[in-house]
Amino acid sequence: MKDNVFNEIKDLITEARNPASEDIDDKCTREILEIINQEDQGVPKVVEKEIPYIVQAVDILVEVFKSGGRLFYIGAGTSGRLGVLDAAEIPPTYGTDPGLVQGIIAGGEKALVRAQEGLEDIAELGVKDLMDRGFNKNDVACGVAASYRTPYVLGAVKKAREIGAKTIYVTCNPRSEIKLDVDVAICPVVGPEVVMGSTRMKAGGATKLVLNMLTTASMIRLGKVYGNMMVDLKMTSRKLEERSKRVVMMVTGVSYEKAAAVLDEAKGHVKTAIVMILAGIGAGEAKQRLIESNGFVRQALG
Repeated sequence: MKDNVFNEIKDLITEARNPASEDIDDKCTREILEIINQEDQGVPKVVEKEIPYIVQAVDILVEVFKSGGRLFYIGAGTSGRLGVLDAAEIPPTYGTDPGLVQGIIAGGEKALVRAQEGLEDIAELGVKDLMDRGFNKNDVACGVAASYRTPYVLGAVKKAREIGAKTIYVTCNPRSEIKLDVDVAICPVVGPEVVMGSTRMKAGGATKLVLNMLTTASMIRLGKVYGNMMVDLKMTSRKLEERSKRVVMMVTGVSYEKAAAVLDEAKGHVKTAIVMILAGIGAGEAKQRLIESNGFVRQALG
């Protein structure tokens, strides 16, 4: 008798065989790369079709963030790593608290560098890992699972739903096949992989695009960007120090030396420095204006 998992995966499009690459093992290096590249080109178009659902998810995230809630990505394997990666990059880019966006992966930190595949089959572990982070009804759980069926992820998202939290699910299988009660399902169906079942490829690419869109759009909606420049970054490295000066220079037109001096007065806060220069005011008043405008530079400038 066939195993239940066999029956679960045999009809998934992420586990199907791709006719475009059926004889890829008989190709030269250039032909292999051309097949991969040709398949990859369709990924952004597939993600584009999901924008209406991504809009819904971003609107949920913005409201939750404004109310003091947090976003938790939860996944296994490639999906889990992508969630952890997106979460890790938010604080240095947008100056947020590290707890605002968190990534949970089956197997913990060890799974980031060495596969811990068996743990994805334990639904109870997903629940435990989520709740151990202090997850509550004011937060958002975003399950990330290319195949959709990952027990670790399904268990965590179901628990989040049970306690009254908002839920999002990102998968690369069709919406019609998702039998899960969530607030928003985002389903970029990229089709069979070049190497059958290797969802780190097209599915991984689509997932990364979606996660980038979720957090980037949310941060813009929260006033973390002025024009198209990050203005809430933290000067925690030499690169970020120099990027901060460059942003101030580009927005205000001042010299390198002036930008450095005003940033020093603003205690390294780019938004404050910009408002100080463009409004011709001191650091204290600039900070107050930003408080009154909920952190939006454009509104602080009137």
